[in-house]
Amino acid sequence: MPRGRRGGRVSALEGGGEEEAPPAAAAAPSALWAAGQQPEAAAEQVLLRGIFEIGRNSCDGELRGGPLRGRPIPSECPAGDSKYDLLCKEEFIELKDIFSVKLKRRYFAKQRRNGTFLGITLFICLKKEQNKLKDSTLDLINFSEDYCKVWFIQFKKTLEGFSNRPKSLKILLNPQSHKKEATQIYYEKVEPLLKIAEIKTDVTITEYEGHALSLLKECELEEFDGVVCVGGDGSASEVAHALLLRAQKNAGLKTDSILTPAHAQLPLGVIPAGTTNVLAHSLHGISHVVTATLHIIMGHLQPVDVCTFSTTGKLLRFGFSAMFGFGGRTLALAERHRWMSPNQRRDFAVIKALAHLKPEDCEISFLPFNSSPDLQQREAQRSPKSDCNDQWQMIQGQFLNVSIMAIPCLCSVAPRGLAPNTRLNNGSMALIIARNTSRPEFIKHLKRYAGVKNQFSFPFVETYTVEEVKVYPRNKTSGHNPEDQQHETASEKSFPWNVDGDLMEVASEVHVKLHPKLINLYGGSMEEMNDSKVTCDCL
Repeated sequence: MPRGRRGGRVSALEGGGEEEAPPAAAAAPSALWAAGQQPEAAAEQVLLRGIFEIGRNSCDGELRGGPLRGRPIPSECPAGDSKYDLLCKEEFIELKDIFSVKLKRRYFAKQRRNGTFLGITLFICLKKEQNKLKDSTLDLINFSEDYCKVWFIQFKKTLEGFSNRPKSLKILLNPQSHKKEATQIYYEKVEPLLKIAEIKTDVTITEYEGHALSLLKECELEEFDGVVCVGGDGSASEVAHALLLRAQKNAGLKTDSILTPAHAQLPLGVIPAGTTNVLAHSLHGISHVVTATLHIIMGHLQPVDVCTFSTTGKLLRFGFSAMFGFGGRTLALAERHRWMSPNQRRDFAVIKALAHLKPEDCEISFLPFNSSPDLQQREAQRSPKSDCNDQWQMIQGQFLNVSIMAIPCLCSVAPRGLAPNTRLNNGSMALIIARNTSRPEFIKHLKRYAGVKNQFSFPFVETYTVEEVKVYPRNKTSGHNPEDQQHETASEKSFPWNVDGDLMEVASEVHVKLHPKLINLYGGSMEEMNDSKVTCDCL
């Protein structure tokens, strides 16, 4: 990207309003172009054609309906020169990878108006390694302001045609997430990109647990294209739960007995600012703030399966994953020591739960996943008459941990996922059961999650692919030390569940049911991201 002369500054302008050029690292122009001729190129209508300076090369630019194409114009044309033939190959940038365009001027010190016009700046979303997205810029230098404005208007018209891209977002920010870094993450990394993309925002900083839930029940959302949560898994799950509860209310459904929930009306974006960031990691393949932000800006929508958690016919909440037994007790211990730092609290809770490792006496009923594409056939074997259906299976015994997961649950401590064979929207859940065993064997099982060996290759671990699960605890109390028993007395001897990083305490059985593609989250599939990879070293 060409830099301004010493003593000056380079700004991107749009329609006369000044905006400083963003601090994002500008990639070399060659890294933004992809070489090759697409088969459908001949059929595309040429919208504009002209000469621009890109980097240090003059290029013959051509704007079509799909890509922006460029061919270098060398100063000399030696006949039979293979290097010249290589440089003259046509290259392109897909317009779908551009998320903003601005007019560019250079301003010298203390100069605020009438800067030197330079051309056009394109803001581009690039696919990098390990599922990362990166924002970059490409300068199209041409000193004719009138000429560049024609291109600028055409670029703007093209970008406005991407209907999935949000123009206005409701932001919910949890300042207490992880190390209280959410506010800094949003204002330093997220907001600048949203401003470049000209997305209007309305920011609410949550003040207490459940604030987002109460807010989204009542506030007007008609002016927004989506809701964004800046926080950890608990915050994201609370916002998803609130959006789905709002959808049921708008559809006139009673939440006490929902057989087929209504789809969430607005998509949800998740900016990872928590301890484990399981939802963001599972959605994007990586826990990366800029990647999550660019997925939102680009309007990449991913339908995601959601579970309902209910007891005795009453809805408890919507969620994506849950753990009962060891996972639930560990979270309960951590929640009672919130005064510790997040990492200390997590390590303390795991060690103490292992020290007092005891199984839960349970009866577990589950409906195996039916891969039949016939939706009517699948619904027929499910509720409301599914309780007496022959397809249901039942197991009982002493269980150290029960995991029920509708998403892969990737995180830094489990890079392959807690449920690696589960997908975001394949219509099934993973039921993972660890039966009673010795403490050393259970610890070996837990350590496998962080490695490459199969964490399920133990005789006491069972895995099932299911659509519904019912867990009936038969223990009178779930605690096994004085501190736990004292806590249980206060909570009426309820059983702790870890639902998306939130503690849910239930005194009786829990019914978990999967609902396919119930909410859209901002995040592209890995296949779509790979298709949009743009790299070339020709220029």
